[in-house]
Amino acid sequence: MTGLTRSPKLLKGGIILIDPSSGAVQRVIALQYNPDLLTRSLTPQGAGSSTALSQPLRLKGPPIETLKLDADIDATDQLAAPDQHAAVVEVGLHAQLAALEVMVYPDSGTLIRNNALASVGTLEIAPVEAPLPLFVWSKERVVPVRITDFSIVEEAFDAQLNPIRARVSLGMRVLNINDLGFGSKAGHLYMVYHQGRERLARKASSASLASLGLNALF
Repeated sequence: MTGLTRSPKLLKGGIILIDPSSGAVQRVIALQYNPDLLTRSLTPQGAGSSTALSQPLRLKGPPIETLKLDADIDATDQLAAPDQHAAVVEVGLHAQLAALEVMVYPDSGTLIRNNALASVGTLEIAPVEAPLPLFVWSKERVVPVRITDFSIVEEAFDAQLNPIRARVSLGMRVLNINDLGFGSKAGHLYMVYHQGRERLARKASSASLASLGLNALF
């Protein structure tokens, strides 16, 4: 026996947090188990009408795309090997859940600095800018997103009431070129995704009119 296997390597889905200005990677979050279901919704952005003539085929931008998934997290196997997973033994899934939760929390240090500025009379304080999440679901789908919905169901606990099994539900809106602009690194990532859709569409074979029961259209 050589120990070799022909089984393909299972890729993980996940989220990469990057600096929105520099593009530097700040954190990589891999889902423990890939969800069985990913729900996508695309709302076309029609141009509406111009003067007296309707223009139903004109598009003013990419569709509004939303994504939804449920991800399971389970510490059972890690607790079975406590020497290798000291953090899980200590706090259960708190750390893994917190790594996801901080995506929707403003940085505490920036909040404290903004409060100090407000206390000395600064009139305008910009909202805190968070890291940019990139949703990764294979190399064909790496998209900048905004988290729009986030819920956690904690399903089991250890003796110290640390969660050891949980389900995370994520709702995301894909940030497109209208949101990001062409000059940003995130805008470039979106355009790679956009052009990838077009490239993949060209790979799909076209059916014939006969397959739809038609000989001709006109």
